[in-house]
Amino acid sequence: MLFHSSIRKELARSFGATLVALVTVVMTMMLIRTLGQASKGSVNPSEVLMVMGYTVLGYLAPILTLSLFIAVVSTLSRMYRESEMVIWFAGGQGLFGFLRPLLRFAWPMLLAVAGLALLVWPWTNQQIAEMKNRYEKRGDLERVAPGQFQESSNGTRVFFIDKDSPDARTGNNVFISSVDHGKEAVTSARSARIEVEEDGRFLMLQNGQRVESSIGKLDLKVSEFDEYGTRIGEKVVDAMAAVPARARTTLDLLISRTRSDLAELAWRIGLALASFNFVLIALAVSSGNPRSARGGNQILALFTFVVYYNMLNLGQNWIGNGSIGFAPFLLALHGGVFVLSMVWLTVRHNRWTLQSLTRPKTQAPTP
Repeated sequence: MLFHSSIRKELARSFGATLVALVTVVMTMMLIRTLGQASKGSVNPSEVLMVMGYTVLGYLAPILTLSLFIAVVSTLSRMYRESEMVIWFAGGQGLFGFLRPLLRFAWPMLLAVAGLALLVWPWTNQQIAEMKNRYEKRGDLERVAPGQFQESSNGTRVFFIDKDSPDARTGNNVFISSVDHGKEAVTSARSARIEVEEDGRFLMLQNGQRVESSIGKLDLKVSEFDEYGTRIGEKVVDAMAAVPARARTTLDLLISRTRSDLAELAWRIGLALASFNFVLIALAVSSGNPRSARGGNQILALFTFVVYYNMLNLGQNWIGNGSIGFAPFLLALHGGVFVLSMVWLTVRHNRWTLQSLTRPKTQAPTP
């Protein structure tokens, strides 16, 4: 049918252009954010692109939702401005007649949003958490870069090495400052090497000096050595033992059903429901007046999206702290938005106004 095909073609062009623009913006923002995390030592600098890719993939569900919403609003608003809607209305197509072609175009995106929110979102968060955890669990000497002071994983020691060898197992001009059991020690050596024993790894220092003192006291102990060994690579508590709710699978959230898990589950299911409601909202909010500003309608639509999306995040916090239940929140927010959207569409479809509803009906005179 010409009516359906023309709308779907224009929606596809608008959706593709919007999706490319939003993905580019989000990738730029995520790159800046990930580089900041790498500079703070939270992310491995060599894995910046991987972390950014996983982050963008995780946020692809909201991006698709916003792209679909903007595509519908911009397409229908253009049709209003250029009087195409008047032609379709005159041809017998009411506003509800646009629901069928819109949903035929949108259903693959709606399924994709549901899959991304329920399956891909926790998987990407789990991958990012594993990479950060693996980077935090690296050994103390693996943290050291030549010519830079670097703190150990437990924060009790500071390392410095002038330069290292190609095999990364020996180094020159080593400096170690440590605080342990109320004592502060500064150790320096001309060279060092790593030795692996049965009970762990040891850093063997040669031709150095050690200055040790008790914190808060005036005692000072200075000793020189030809060789001195210190243990490195302490055991680090596995940070993945307590998996956050956002990194757990949807099935695990359904089984657990704690407050935090239900809050995360409400956000995932709510995003899938919101993507459907946004199609209805876009059809209801779309309008065009050649005498008004062209961007006014898009600003109203964007404001509606921001409010609805923030309500999802607020509801997640409310469920987490017990202010509202899981099912009541989903029913109140998404069910309420669905009812309001259908009422709005009905009013616009029948062209009801306050005056037409309050004006008394006049009867035709009888002959």
